[in-house]
Amino acid sequence: MSKIDYSMLELFVSELEAQTRTFEEGLLALEGKVNTTAFEKLMRAAHSIKGAARIIGLNQIIELSHKIEDIFEYHRKNNQILREDTFNIILECNDFFSSIINQNTYSIPEYLDNSRNLINNLLKQLQNSFDLFINENQGDSKPENNSAIIEEVTSVNQKLSVRTSENKIVDKALIDLFIGEIKSNSSKVIELLKKEQISDESKKLIKKFLNSMKGASKIVGIEEPVFLINQLDFFMDRNCLSSNQQSITEYLQIISDFPSNDNTSIIKYYANLDIDDMLKLLNPVDSDRLKENNKNVDEFTIQNQNVENPVNVNSSDSNINDINRQNNANSVQKEERFVKVISENLNKILGLSGEILVQVKHLKPFSKEMQKIKNGILELNSFKESIYHDLLKEGLPLEINQKFIESSKQLDSILSQIINFIESFEGFARRIESTSDRLYNEAIETRMKPFSDGLHGFPRLVRDLSKELGKKVELKIIGNNTRVDRDILDKLESPINHLIRNAIDHGLENPMDRELSGKNLTGTIILEARHSAGLLLISVSDDGKGINLDTLRNKIVEKGFADEAMASNLTSSELYEFLFLPGFSTRESVNEISGRGVGLDVVFSMINEVGGIIKVDSEFGKGTTFQLQLPLTLSVVRSMLVEIDKQPYALPLSKIDKVLSLNKNDILTIENAHYINYNSENIGIVNSEQIFGINKNKIIQDKVNILLLSDRLNKYGLVVDRLISQPELVVIPLDKKLGRIPNISAAAILEDGTPVLIIDADDVVRSIDRIIKSGKIEKIKTEDNNNTSRKLKVLVVDDSLTVREVERKLLENKGYMVTVAIDGIDGWNTVHKDNFDLIISDIDMPRMNGIEMVKRIKSDSKLRDIPVMIVSYKDREDDRKRGLEAGANYYLTKSSFHDDTLIEAVEDLIGKAL
Repeated sequence: MSKIDYSMLELFVSELEAQTRTFEEGLLALEGKVNTTAFEKLMRAAHSIKGAARIIGLNQIIELSHKIEDIFEYHRKNNQILREDTFNIILECNDFFSSIINQNTYSIPEYLDNSRNLINNLLKQLQNSFDLFINENQGDSKPENNSAIIEEVTSVNQKLSVRTSENKIVDKALIDLFIGEIKSNSSKVIELLKKEQISDESKKLIKKFLNSMKGASKIVGIEEPVFLINQLDFFMDRNCLSSNQQSITEYLQIISDFPSNDNTSIIKYYANLDIDDMLKLLNPVDSDRLKENNKNVDEFTIQNQNVENPVNVNSSDSNINDINRQNNANSVQKEERFVKVISENLNKILGLSGEILVQVKHLKPFSKEMQKIKNGILELNSFKESIYHDLLKEGLPLEINQKFIESSKQLDSILSQIINFIESFEGFARRIESTSDRLYNEAIETRMKPFSDGLHGFPRLVRDLSKELGKKVELKIIGNNTRVDRDILDKLESPINHLIRNAIDHGLENPMDRELSGKNLTGTIILEARHSAGLLLISVSDDGKGINLDTLRNKIVEKGFADEAMASNLTSSELYEFLFLPGFSTRESVNEISGRGVGLDVVFSMINEVGGIIKVDSEFGKGTTFQLQLPLTLSVVRSMLVEIDKQPYALPLSKIDKVLSLNKNDILTIENAHYINYNSENIGIVNSEQIFGINKNKIIQDKVNILLLSDRLNKYGLVVDRLISQPELVVIPLDKKLGRIPNISAAAILEDGTPVLIIDADDVVRSIDRIIKSGKIEKIKTEDNNNTSRKLKVLVVDDSLTVREVERKLLENKGYMVTVAIDGIDGWNTVHKDNFDLIISDIDMPRMNGIEMVKRIKSDSKLRDIPVMIVSYKDREDDRKRGLEAGANYYLTKSSFHDDTLIEAVEDLIGKAL
């Protein structure tokens, strides 16, 4: 292997990564088709790989890419379709190029040395496949024509030879033309490079002059200048001219500094040039810095506005032509520039720009305070003038009068200065606020990439998988330019991969079944990305057979996730939730593609990790859509700002199912556990103070604010003191020295500079679940609990004398006034005779049972707010449900009389007695 220029390896990897994507997209568009423009695009990609490899000195890559370029050139020139085996081999070559990208940069030469057998095998396969193609297309041609064709194909090698033959004879007139063009145009380029800023127009002129130099070299057949100027072209397309004028100038001077106009002398001059040393002049990279290859760096791209569209698999010729036109338009755009930034530094820049934005907001109060000072001085000046005029009537000495006049002038001057200063300050505040806002937006933009950057590999996946399954599939991609946070984009590859595989394997029918259903033989998968309502929406849709809900129900019952009665009552959206459970699959048998119940579980886990949700919509016989609803960025989170114990906390909106503001009487209790009934569903609730371990004696006011949170299996309510606003917050990671803080994920700074903690919703759900299952729920106290201005009255309704007396004595011993009733009718009549604070009732009673009495009380507008506690021997879930559905606030079993549970329950509902 020739000497490797390690300082240019990272540039080579960037070039290789871009061109392998072009390769894959272009090849998939050409499968089974002929398109001259597409061939030219692929030839340019192969040539770019070869040129980049030549600068570095990677001979294996040069050889392989050159062979591929030869094949593309021949097929383009002869308007021929690529053989399937040739097509597949070139895809293998591209896979090998992609494997190079994944290597440590400085281990690439070693990797290529170890891959020599693989490269030789690929070269051999390419040559054999191409020879077969030549033989198949010979027809009745004479054998000697075959060698002519092969000679024509391989002539590119001779044309690109770096060294000119020493026996080259050039016409005197052509040598003079060559000398004039080389010296004149090189001088013009050097003059343009002397400018501090090189305009776009100057760049166009430089390109023009370099092309003239190459043209003159080609005319006379002197190859070295052609090669050297090609490399200069390659370099200037990818680097900043303004910072490399000196090296380019020296490079051009060497090219044009031949000693005489003698043909032999010129050829000898170029023959003696050390091309490797020449190319090192174009190295703009600090090699010592590059050797720090162990640092964790993230690569992001300053994107052009026009992003090249990915190619649809099996798309029509008209679509290909549209894509080619787009590619041609994009080809004239400036090449994307790459920079390397340490990930941690980028996050710090983003955090600091967010802090600057917040700090700038503090300038507004300063302006208001200065306005107050100005108004105070005006009032003081007015007061002084009033005193002056009053004294003037009494007669002032001339000296004092003069001092008053001078002080008025000084005060007017100060006032004028203050007014001017306030105006300047307000202008400065507006400008700095605008600048900081732009800085913040640009910092956010550095984290954003077009959706198309994450699509690499999906067209190939669809092609390979559809062939394996014997299906015809077209992949359509919508929203290539949609901006996506780079961290989210990196995480999207696996979920989208699973969804596409799922669509091909489960969703789309085979061609025969589609034909019987009256569908197009080619199934369609649509991958779409768009922004909506502050969210990133990504959907994967297919026009396949859809989801059969009956089959899904049966599978749920078979797996033991629900019984038949429950499964029959589940809605379609509830049924779809089971698809994401670990180990759940609708397939009867496992194959290499699906059946293990892993794919959709992976999708859900990733979506949940970034704070998003996934929804399923399907119509049997028509198709299925999976929609991912994700935050636009992980650096900025749209939150619900709440107050807990007079401190602000933030909770990501994407994690909140619903925000409820209820009356305190809507909080129901059963065996000391609190819950609410929402959409006919009982949801357990826990006070936020218990979650965060603060102010356990706080009183709940008339209105109760509840945030509904959930995971796949549970839904709970978190009670907070107050709902404040819905700001967008810049996420500030917590210091690693703090370790893991329960129920807290990160921090942020509000616009007024107030620090705020961001709640970890998933951790909170786990904490609530743990508290409820342990039975250690702290009681939620209402304002009435401390109402001690009068005796609290309790009505006890029970047909058992023993029970009535036990309850009466327990309550009276604690200071409550107790009235008793012997059955439901007696209780209903008694409740109208006095103002009771609480009603305690049995269920099974003569004339009117407790359930009926509770229903009557809760339907009466004057009585409905009286808390009702049911105390019964019945401890079945159905009895509890009947009592609570009737409107009871608390359900207690009589077995609890042996301890203080009854008294605690009463105190929870109406507070302690005097």
